Amino acid sequence: MERLLAVTAIGPDRAGLVRDLSRCITGAGGNILESRMTTLGSEFAVLMLVSGNWHAIQKVEESLDELAGSGDLSINVRPTEDRAENEPAAPYNVDVVAIDQEGIVAGLSGFFSSRNLTIADMNTRQYNAPHTGSAMFSIQMTVNIPKTMHLATLREEFHDYCESENLDAVIEPAQR
Repeated sequence: MERLLAVTAIGPDRAGLVRDLSRCITGAGGNILESRMTTLGSEFAVLMLVSGNWHAIQKVEESLDELAGSGDLSINVRPTEDRAENEPAAPYNVDVVAIDQEGIVAGLSGFFSSRNLTIADMNTRQYNAPHTGSAMFSIQMTVNIPKTMHLATLREEFHDYCESENLDAVIEPAQR
């Protein structure tokens, strides 16, 4: 029976970090199903979903513990299961750009949470506008919208919210 393991790792950015993590997993008989990796300041962060039989998962955990113990890499593992689908939903991409201000992520996540919508994926970044140098903030997220939700109403409420917060935003079906 296949088991799943959620793996998070963070440590100083260096060449070979992804190689070391992936060798631990595949060398122990695990398989990387999904991953997200990014640099955050001078740190490198990794999220992975690993699969394997019970023996391979045990070996993956031991191998990752050994890797964490040999350096300054923090690794956490957590058994998980396939995500249960509560009701059919369609993924929608949400893109937001605004002058950087406190509370953008909290406000947007609150908007979707108050409508019982889940955020499947989110990326944010702060950057300086090319011509003015103003601090800007952008968010790209994927939100799962149940097929029973009235999309026109949601769009209208979302655009009203964004207008009230001075956010430039688009919500559209995700292209698979």
